[in-house]
Amino acid sequence: MVQTVYTVTGMTCAHCERAVAEEVERIVGVTAVEVSAKTGLLGISSNAAIDEKSVLAAVDEAGYEAARAS
Repeated sequence: MVQTVYTVTGMTCAHCERAVAEEVERIVGVTAVEVSAKTGLLGISSNAAIDEKSVLAAVDEAGYEAARAS
């Protein structure tokens, strides 16, 4: 299992969390998604590494910006 964390800017509520989660869950290979507007974090679980560009594009589609957490 591969777990990756991203920071997401602009989320303020549960609706924001749902919007991001719904887009990221569409990425092939993603098995679980956790999103927190309070912490600004997006956690992704997958069976193999997910292309970072796919994640950034999905978050952008939801209307937010993301970056890989360090």
